[in-house]
Amino acid sequence: MIVMILETVPVSLRGELTRWLIEPHAGIFVGHVSGMVRDRLWDKCCKRLNRRGGVIQIWSTNTEQKFKMRAHGITKREIVEMEGIQLIRIPPSENENPSKKT
Repeated sequence: MIVMILETVPVSLRGELTRWLIEPHAGIFVGHVSGMVRDRLWDKCCKRLNRRGGVIQIWSTNTEQKFKMRAHGITKREIVEMEGIQLIRIPPSENENPSKKT
């Protein structure tokens, strides 16, 4: 199984991914493809991103978590690895002041 999350990408790229995956929600693609197709879709997305775009890919694999993730470009989330486990971190927004306590 594969999940791809695209943010701020050309519409043509989203249309091209629908040849291989379904799009249950705008910018979110789900499907089941081989490892070779998964890597080619990843390469295609990375090459066709605009300056503000980003992509996250999540796929099933034989690890402790049973999946792996990778990200490229500008996304609202970032992937961090801690002791071999991949986690998602939500960076503070540019408007937030981290030193200000509420």
